[in-house]
Amino acid sequence: MRKWRGQLPGFGFTLPSLLLTLVFGVYPILWAMRYMFYDYKGYGKERFVGLDNFVQLIGDHAYWDSVVNTFVYAGGKLIITLPLSLILAVILNRGLRGKHLLRAIYFMPTIVSTSVISIVFFIIFNSFNGLLNQFLLRYHIISKSIDWLGPEHAMMSTIIIAVWGAVGNYMLLFIAGLQNIPSDVYESASLDGANAVQKFGYITIPMLGPVLQMVIMLAIINSLKGYESIMVLTEGGPIGKTEVMFLYVYKLFFPLSTSGSAMEQQIGYGSAVGFTTALLVGVVTLLYFYASKRLNKVH
Repeated sequence: MRKWRGQLPGFGFTLPSLLLTLVFGVYPILWAMRYMFYDYKGYGKERFVGLDNFVQLIGDHAYWDSVVNTFVYAGGKLIITLPLSLILAVILNRGLRGKHLLRAIYFMPTIVSTSVISIVFFIIFNSFNGLLNQFLLRYHIISKSIDWLGPEHAMMSTIIIAVWGAVGNYMLLFIAGLQNIPSDVYESASLDGANAVQKFGYITIPMLGPVLQMVIMLAIINSLKGYESIMVLTEGGPIGKTEVMFLYVYKLFFPLSTSGSAMEQQIGYGSAVGFTTALLVGVVTLLYFYASKRLNKVH
């Protein structure tokens, strides 16, 4: 009894977080999983349909197009963000004057609301009077305005915004990892005649391995489930060019008034699509875990 009494304060501190997780995390998931097997529009009486929602999903070309778009979006974001974050971390980990200010500047987009960032970039990328087109036209870099949010460039524009918002966060994680590498290792390598490139390849990257694995995992998950900026900028358009998986699921639960892809609320079908999407993200994460463990065994 005394042992349990000593642990009561700890339980008291964790209880609010546990209750919030159960109410706003676990319960909605279980509620949605129940409706996977029902035809339910959000009103009226639900009708049991078995696996019909999943059969419909197999032939839903719009959803599978969103899956392809998601991997294009995530791949583009990862290819640019991770190397750029690492390079900035290496530079700002040195004894540069004003490095703390630069770190704060690069980290600032991480704490700014995604909606605010998206609105700002909408003003920049606007086809008619956007700041980017005005700048390029003024200095005769282009001869006519570019539709940055049109079918040809919309995905690239959303990737640029995602990179801008994520670089600072991963940069700080890399800096934390770099500061745990002993300086005498670099000093010994210098005595052996190693140059900066050799130090980076044979010391920095291997000793940054655990942090690098964690950052890649976080980047993969965040890239696959990101949709907020796309929803504000393009709502998945034009003609579905930037429709990603979680935005598609969101529209099924909460139809956007200006979107033509999912005007009717579909709780049952949306639950099935959401469950399938979560499975896809889980499979990708497990594949990454397997690949990272194999790399650890090789090294």
